[in-house]
Amino acid sequence: MTIVIEQTAVIEQAAVIGHTPAIGQPASSALRSVRTQIEGMETLIAALAERPLAQAFDAAVGVIAAARGRVIVTGMGKSGLIGRKIAATLASTGTPSMYIHPAEASHGDLGMITSDDMVLALSWSGETTELSDIVTYCGRFGVPLVVITSRGDSTAGRAADICLALPRAPEACPNQLAPTTSTTLQVVLGDALAVALVERRGFSATEFRVFHPGGKLGAQLLTVADVMGHGEELPVIGLDASLMEATIEMSRKRYGSTAVVDGDGRLIGAFTDGDLRRSITSASLDDNIVRHMTVRPLAVGPAMLASEALRVLNENAVSLLFVCDDGRLIGAVHLHDILRAGVA
Repeated sequence: MTIVIEQTAVIEQAAVIGHTPAIGQPASSALRSVRTQIEGMETLIAALAERPLAQAFDAAVGVIAAARGRVIVTGMGKSGLIGRKIAATLASTGTPSMYIHPAEASHGDLGMITSDDMVLALSWSGETTELSDIVTYCGRFGVPLVVITSRGDSTAGRAADICLALPRAPEACPNQLAPTTSTTLQVVLGDALAVALVERRGFSATEFRVFHPGGKLGAQLLTVADVMGHGEELPVIGLDASLMEATIEMSRKRYGSTAVVDGDGRLIGAFTDGDLRRSITSASLDDNIVRHMTVRPLAVGPAMLASEALRVLNENAVSLLFVCDDGRLIGAVHLHDILRAGVA
């Protein structure tokens, strides 16, 4: 707390004398690092706008999409770590993928690669010795090979069926040794491949949820059908029900409302706690429910995302939505159901 107070005092004093205080050396270093990597990204944007890399990228997406098996991602060192991330992103967005360590591949894991697969290899220099056995294996058995490298004329670049030649860009490391800008360009190009495949295949949010059932992301991808009440949980009466029957049905279930349906199960109206309060002083308990129900209550489809249903509830200041499929009542979703699922 003392440090914060002192820093604040320095800033206020500097403002009085009309200049901005200098930031510390670590923060200055961070700015240089980020700026260097942004410049590297701008170089990549320019390269993707040119025909050679653009055509190679289109071809790589086509080869990956056409593979009947998996995308086998490989790379050594920092490129291998980026490769693991690319494999995970591809797998989670509808492209079956796995990472194979190149050294392990030389000791039996080549058997994991089938003729239906394709290989995506990462090597900034294109001369990574540990990749040689995988590269040779691909050539021997006709496994398509896409290589991401900064040297298209390297050993790996020349051996590739498709070479994605990244532009050379300075590393953020002052010694130009630690992979920084180079790994940023690799991961961004990997993400670009995954996104292009998502768009090519029309991979939907519903499909995405299949691979992301857990955590906050999984909750946000829940549909109304996943959280609605149905069957015996659903409060429902027919058009010939009385006010008393509607009140009993509403009291038996937990929603504070009951749906009113016709003989075909189509939602016609709803009778709520509010309707009961408005009618109880002047109505007879034997009255037909049609005289007291709310006509055309809010209803949504089962495929709607629960997060969208929450928005509808909030915008209309209600706590319950009925769920219909082709006009027929199939469920009800309460605000508490959505919140309990962790959507908000």
